[in-house]
Amino acid sequence: MTDKSPAPAPEAADTASGPEQPATAEPGPSGAREEPRADAGAGEAQAETADGPERAEGEGAAAPAGERGVVKVSPAVYKRLTTGLGGFTMAMGACLLLVLAIFVITPRDNKEVLPTVDYASQLWALRSDAPFTVYAPEGLPPRWRPTSSRLHGLDAGGKQPVAWHLGFVTPDGEYAALEESNEKADAYVPRMTNSSKPIGTMQVGGESWAKYHRNDKKANSLARPGPGGMSIVVTGTASYGELAVLAASLKPQPRQGGGPAPSAPATRGS
Repeated sequence: MTDKSPAPAPEAADTASGPEQPATAEPGPSGAREEPRADAGAGEAQAETADGPERAEGEGAAAPAGERGVVKVSPAVYKRLTTGLGGFTMAMGACLLLVLAIFVITPRDNKEVLPTVDYASQLWALRSDAPFTVYAPEGLPPRWRPTSSRLHGLDAGGKQPVAWHLGFVTPDGEYAALEESNEKADAYVPRMTNSSKPIGTMQVGGESWAKYHRNDKKANSLARPGPGGMSIVVTGTASYGELAVLAASLKPQPRQGGGPAPSAPATRGS
């Protein structure tokens, strides 16, 4: 007998999928088939990985710990800040602000400090060679501080007048000076007092002194003639009371013989 039972149907899974076949490339323009590249997926993955940090930074991701954040500006703003008149002005402004800050925080003492001078050697030279009797202060209070001493004409061999200037800072912080010279009084006294007309007289140490005043220079002065045609002037911004103290301290100095110059001003009792 003939077996008419139907043949077994093929397995559904085999019929549906069959063995795995490689993808068939579509023909290119030239008609040749292009083989698929196995690394295409890997390249796309790498591209996505490479783009990741840029997207993260562009989206404002936080800077790594320990690193300073970077503020990005447009090229136009960068150029405006670093070049041209605008950049120069901003740089100068920053420098001026820095200098001003240093000036403000730096401690300063605006009080002028004058040096103390030793006039003993010049007094010794005057006592030795001056053509007149020299007057010098003796017994001034300690707060009278000598700050300047100048000689003129002593090395001219008698061809010009000799003059001595001795300046002090007074106890009240004012200026007072002794001026003496054998120059003609009618020229010397007005120049030292900054005035040609006395405003009165003042008795100091048994001597009559002429008073002078120059308002625009805040100058007070006392003047009197000395022996041998010399003139003595005390002048400065000090009051007449302080000028009288200086005038009263002036004593004639004996002529100095040979010997070395002293190293300190002569004091009472020396």
